[in-house]
Formats: sequence, C-alpha cells, structure tokens
Amino acid sequence: MRQLNKIETAIFLTGALLMVIGAGASLLQWAVAPYVFAVGALGFASMQMQQRYDGQNFTIRRLRRIMLLSDVLFLVSAVLMFAGQKNIFGLSQITFLQYVYNKWVVTLLIAAILQLYTTHRIGNELEQEAKKR
Repeated sequence: MRQLNKIETAIFLTGALLMVIGAGASLLQWAVAPYVFAVGALGFASMQMQQRYDGQNFTIRRLRRIMLLSDVLFLVSAVLMFAGQKNIFGLSQITFLQYVYNKWVVTLLIAAILQLYTTHRIGNELEQEAKKR
C-alpha cells in the first residue's frame, strides 16, 4: 500500500476528527455540524483514496473497493446531514420525514462498519503478504 506523507496523514487524521466532531455536534442540533462533518468527510475520503495498492493480491484489491464504497457513504452522509436540516429536495413533509430526515445516521453506521472491517482485514492480509516474501 502506498503510504501517505506527513501532510496527507495530518489531513487524514484531522478529517477523521472533524467527522466525529460534526456527528457529535449534530446531536446537539448545532447549525454548523453538517459543515464540520462535510469538511472532515472530504479530507478523510480524499486522503484514503490517495492510498493505492499496486500488488496482485485479489483479496486486498476487493477490500480496497469496499473501503472506497465506505468513503462514498461518508460523503453521502454529509449530503444527507445538509438535507436533514431543511427540506432542500422540495419533498412533502411526510415524504421528507420518511426518506430523508436523519437517515444520514444509517449511511454513517454502514460506512463505519465497512471501514472497521476493511481496515482490520487489509492489515492482516498485508502481514501475510509480507511473511510470504
């Protein structure tokens, strides 16, 4: 896997921290929460997309694709956070409540679970690959 340099690592960690702060701030109904979360999600996802795997291990390639899916879900969560503040899609009130309001929590949960799984599995696969060499 391509390692991030110091600046990219700082952006990656800051993005993760901002996502946690943004998600927590949304529970307190702070108006800036979606902005904080969105900036964090953009930083986190973009830096994670910078890490590439150029090897031939099919399992790691598959896990990287799953990890990229979780990055997209983080970004979808940010969009749904903005949509949850106001009815920006012009939907009726009932439809808005059924399909949009606070659904960012579901996409965030799915993204976090996928992220944990793939991070753990990629680490194990890279260790096994290093032992074979």
